[in-house]
Amino acid sequence: MSATVEQPRTAGPGDALGGSWNVIVRNDEHNTFDHVARTLARVIPGVTLSHGYAYADRIHRGGLAIVWSGHLEAAEHYWEMLRAAGLTMAPLEQG
Repeated sequence: MSATVEQPRTAGPGDALGGSWNVIVRNDEHNTFDHVARTLARVIPGVTLSHGYAYADRIHRGGLAIVWSGHLEAAEHYWEMLRAAGLTMAPLEQG
């Protein structure tokens, strides 16, 4: 009979999905501040309209902004919803 050897856990519970993933919106010439701000407030949990405008400003001034970070499945969902609303998205990036 062989013995089972348990190895210590080296990763957290969410690491099976690759840890934290960044949802990044890029600046473009066709979306207005209002559209970007309202879309972010509608799609991303915890983003108020005021926060949406702050993100829109950061996107405009810096060329892009990370608007959400977390597990891969949720990141894919938010990324797709933002893209479907017409925002210019960078590929998901592992953080």
